Amino acid sequence: MSVLRPGDITDKMIQVMDTARRQGLQKDLRTLAASIRADAEGRYDSADPGWRAGVEWALLWIENTASQLTEGRS
Repeated sequence: MSVLRPGDITDKMIQVMDTARRQGLQKDLRTLAASIRADAEGRYDSADPGWRAGVEWALLWIENTASQLTEGRS
């Protein structure tokens, strides 16, 4: 097995790794939002409107955060 030396990892490699990490996190966040949405829909019809608004706010925040992870990146 070869040993990595300074300069073996290029800027392009770092960029690709960063993109993969961001895309993985984005996918995880969207999976979390889908899970929250599925658990909340229809189960809590009698729930306090403030609670429902809080769930919707959390879902919106998660989706916005996920979108920003790859916004403007290739």
